[in-house]
Amino acid sequence: MAGPTRDQKLDTLLAAAAKVFAERGYHETSMRDLARSAGISLAGVYYYVQSKEELLFLIQSRNFEAVIAGMREALDGVTDPLERIARFIDNHLDYFATHMAEMKVLSHEAGALTGDFLQTVNDMKREYTRALMDVLVDIERAHGPAHLNRRVAAYSLFGMMNWIYNWYDPLGDLGIELLSQNVCRLFLGGYVGVPVSEAALPRSSAG
Repeated sequence: MAGPTRDQKLDTLLAAAAKVFAERGYHETSMRDLARSAGISLAGVYYYVQSKEELLFLIQSRNFEAVIAGMREALDGVTDPLERIARFIDNHLDYFATHMAEMKVLSHEAGALTGDFLQTVNDMKREYTRALMDVLVDIERAHGPAHLNRRVAAYSLFGMMNWIYNWYDPLGDLGIELLSQNVCRLFLGGYVGVPVSEAALPRSSAG
């Protein structure tokens, strides 16, 4: 049986590094810490990356690539604006519920990147934010003007979704589908606002 490929080994290293960065913070983590956590030699780490910053960049860029690709697939062919926002939310939560260390790293360590690494990640963030903004524009066109600033709405939604690493237990009694439905309901209708129909709620593609 063939052993793990180079990409699979890199994925393992990135997952291990994300956990260490999430627990200790990027600046407090050494390359030796990362090698120890991944169960490989320090030389082995340098076989895959040239620096700790490149490792952080790969964690961020690969996860943004994955969630953006999932979003495109989830929205492909869907025209109803409420279903589009539901699918956007569900894709985001479904992915990061199983990558919560990576979510914490994306949320807290972007400022550690510099130069081309920072530019590339910022371009991905802008693409992802623009996609959400476009969905919000479609909702406004279909259902009338919004009652709050679109940028406030977009970043508030990201804030709600990205905070789950602090409290959400994927193995607990709140499944990802119910989590997605509640976030969607809260965003569209408010806690005591206008009720949202069942048709507008996300249906998880997981499992």
